[in-house]
Amino acid sequence: MLKRTFDIFSSLIGLIILSPFLFIISLLILITSRGGIFYHQVRVGKNGKDFHLWKFRTMKTDSDKHGLLTVGGRDARITGIGYFLRKYKIDELPQLINVLFGDMSLVGPRPEVRKYVNMYTPEQLHVLDVQPGITDYASIEYSNENDLLAKSSDPEKTYIDEVMPAKLKLNMKYIAEKSFGTDLKIIFRTIGKII
Repeated sequence: MLKRTFDIFSSLIGLIILSPFLFIISLLILITSRGGIFYHQVRVGKNGKDFHLWKFRTMKTDSDKHGLLTVGGRDARITGIGYFLRKYKIDELPQLINVLFGDMSLVGPRPEVRKYVNMYTPEQLHVLDVQPGITDYASIEYSNENDLLAKSSDPEKTYIDEVMPAKLKLNMKYIAEKSFGTDLKIIFRTIGKII
């Protein structure tokens, strides 16, 4: 109950305070590249329920048809403003709407697409027992995931065999330690990482 109250209060205040900044970002996206302001993708949430995750659009339209993974800091599909938004995690800010509506929490395992969730072991599926979040231990540890995959000759295989299991192990660590204090610690560590 405390977690949900904190999520509602924080996301609402965040959206109100950041609204002028979000408006400017929206205009920059519209002016500098063709397509809409937002990108939404179906992700798997708590108890395996699908929901639409919202982000600022950082790629050219229909880029996900060429693969779900972003490879390297200079993926050719990323727009000019998109590099800046991704570097400082600004593209994630619309997920405050997901938090407000209850699809996500500020802190929790990052939601995955169905394709990769279908590869989870029975043990790994326990990450779906909790609300997914904007940030978690794995987000902090793998903030350079795109660059890591860029070094691989087969990025998707590297993601499935190495990155995804490691991130899921960190997700399980979060679930084991889950508390309001842990959430605050992860929020401050995330802010520190971005800065």
